[in-house]
Amino acid sequence: MIRLQLIRHATLVVDMGEKRILVDPFLAAKNTYDPIVWTSNGLRNPMVDLPLTDKELEQLLSTVDMVLVTHTHNDHWDVTAREMISKEMPILGQPEDEQQFRNQGFSSVAPVYVKYGLGQLSFTRTGGQHGTGDIAIKMAPVSGFMINDGQHTLYIAGDTVWCKEVEDALRVYKPDFIVLNAGAAQFDMGDPITMTADDVLTVAKHSDAAKIVCVHLDTVNHCHQKRPELRAATAHDPRIMVPDDGDIIYL
Repeated sequence: MIRLQLIRHATLVVDMGEKRILVDPFLAAKNTYDPIVWTSNGLRNPMVDLPLTDKELEQLLSTVDMVLVTHTHNDHWDVTAREMISKEMPILGQPEDEQQFRNQGFSSVAPVYVKYGLGQLSFTRTGGQHGTGDIAIKMAPVSGFMINDGQHTLYIAGDTVWCKEVEDALRVYKPDFIVLNAGAAQFDMGDPITMTADDVLTVAKHSDAAKIVCVHLDTVNHCHQKRPELRAATAHDPRIMVPDDGDIIYL
């Protein structure tokens, strides 16, 4: 059984294959950072508190076996996370980010070129598009990851919209469970850069996954689609889940 806890935004704790994986840690206190560039609503980030006390967060970090960073945008790998996480912690991510992790003082960095094994787990990197057109080019690179424990495959799609890379990942790997970064994040110009409700439904249409968990909501000022709207739009598909911060899901 896979245990998945949404901490906040895209920050997850995944217990799988006897390992505890921290995904995309965004750990700062509420209102720590300026609004996202190219936005005009003036809201500081993160917009909500963590669902953990400082002591609970420290305790959680002491139990983590590795950190998986899909990409190094600040809302997935922030200054607070870099300060709090042990420099000896194994960090997995896309090859383009390896030197950045090392420059930040982390000594156990594992770039996932295609596939990487650790204990019972294998990590396979997949592609994505963090938006469309010129914005997607500026936001690249981003990655998703298939995590397999020998029995099940969990797809962490990362910051992407529906695109050929996602369609190919679903077709080739046929994940049992999927985590999607939703929220329809968008700058003042251009199209959404993370999944909209329509994108989520398109993923569901192309997949037989038993559960599709939607995260990346209600935390950062450029994410315009809120949980109630996404829940209403996807309510007819019981596989689609939109957890609140702190919720634990067993897959």
